[in-house]
Amino acid sequence: MASLSAQVDVIVGKTKNLIQLCETLQEENDLLRLELQAIQVAFQTSNDKVGQLEEKLKALTVAKSFEEATVDKEVINEKILDTKQKINDFVREIDRCINLLK
Repeated sequence: MASLSAQVDVIVGKTKNLIQLCETLQEENDLLRLELQAIQVAFQTSNDKVGQLEEKLKALTVAKSFEEATVDKEVINEKILDTKQKINDFVREIDRCINLLK
C-alpha cells in the first residue's frame, strides 16, 4: 500500500507542478498578447505616418514642378523681351539707314 500511496503522492505533486507551470505560461501568454497589441498599434501608427509623409512628398514634388515651370516661363519671357528689343533696335537702325540714303 505504501507504494500505491507514494505513487499517488508523486502524481499529485507532478499535477500541482503542471498546474503551476500552466498558470505561469498563461500569465506569460497574457503579457505577450499585450505586448503584441502595443506593437501592432505602434506599427499602424507608423504606417499612417508613412502615408502622410508620402502624401506630403507628392505635394512637394508637384509644387516644385510648378515652381520650375514658372521659372522656365520667366526665362522664356525674358528671352522674348530680349528678342523684341533686338528687333526694335534693328528696325531703328534700318530706319536710320533709310533716312541717310534719302
